[in-house]
Amino acid sequence: MTEPSGRRERKKAATRQKIADTALRLFLGRGYDAVGIRDVAAEADVAVTTVFAHFASKEALVFERDQDFEQRLTRAVTDRPPHEPLIPALHREVQALVRHCTAEGSAPVRRMIEESPALREYEESMSLRHAQALAAALAADPHLSRSTTACRATARFAIDAYALACRADDPGTTVDEVFRMIEAAWEATAP
Repeated sequence: MTEPSGRRERKKAATRQKIADTALRLFLGRGYDAVGIRDVAAEADVAVTTVFAHFASKEALVFERDQDFEQRLTRAVTDRPPHEPLIPALHREVQALVRHCTAEGSAPVRRMIEESPALREYEESMSLRHAQALAAALAADPHLSRSTTACRATARFAIDAYALACRADDPGTTVDEVFRMIEAAWEATAP
């Protein structure tokens, strides 16, 4: 995540992080369904309106790095050097994101998400949005020259590679396997 530059931005970012950390601690300690927004606000010592100023919903508190995730994926496309092939750049970024979701201590969060229908639904809608943003970045790159369908499918497969790996016994191997398929499909759609 990029560091906010001004004092006000740093203070807002610190408040946001404090709310997210507090929420996650409460959710893991008491159970997601047992904790309300008012509980989070009280424990973080902020107003309920402050929580909603930073997070659109209770589910968003769990996925507080959602926007950063999406930006990292799209930047893997838009910020890569012109000579660098797309799929290896995207593969590296997804591997890095998977390392984060499978880091030590992440299992209780993954279990909480899997056990909550509301969180699973939110995660799926988030994945669709990420795939749309990634597909738009692919389609906008004039050097890639692929069809809209190829861009959408590639984006969706990349997002699915992440989702599958976060739940796999061997996350790295899972990402590698899916990206071999993605690369083959991408090459097959070349003009």
